[in-house]
Amino acid sequence: MAKSRKLFSSCSLLMAIMFGFSSSVQLNDPDWYFWFPLYACACVVNLLNWRISSKRTIKHIAKVALWLGVVLFVKVVVEDFVSKIAGFWSLDMSERVVREKTGSALVIISMILHLMTLKQGKKKKIGRVVEYGMAILVAFSYGLPFVFFVIQKGVMRF
Repeated sequence: MAKSRKLFSSCSLLMAIMFGFSSSVQLNDPDWYFWFPLYACACVVNLLNWRISSKRTIKHIAKVALWLGVVLFVKVVVEDFVSKIAGFWSLDMSERVVREKTGSALVIISMILHLMTLKQGKKKKIGRVVEYGMAILVAFSYGLPFVFFVIQKGVMRF
């Protein structure tokens, strides 16, 4: 297994853990039926791409997760714009719309990277954009909540 493939696989496993946790905490939300399938599909794609390379199954699930992520991202951005809660570029994790916007953006980026990997076919080496993109995505997805909740000791608002 090529070095870049190992990095991508490790990052896929970490993102699968993140999306699996995210889907599990959605079950007590009033709109869980939107967010649970999004995070569950993203978790499945990352797990399948980490462990096996069944191109056909992963591709269909990744496309569903990508479009669901886009729809939910637009929904949250419009809700934020109309309500004037936080602003488009805000990373204030105390606001629900910012957490939902960030989560759907993470799913969108992850699915784009996975679809780019699947498009390459049987090549053993994956491109640097995908390799480093996934590493940056992992760093951001684990780093942002750590900084907000541990270092700044932020509190969520619902």
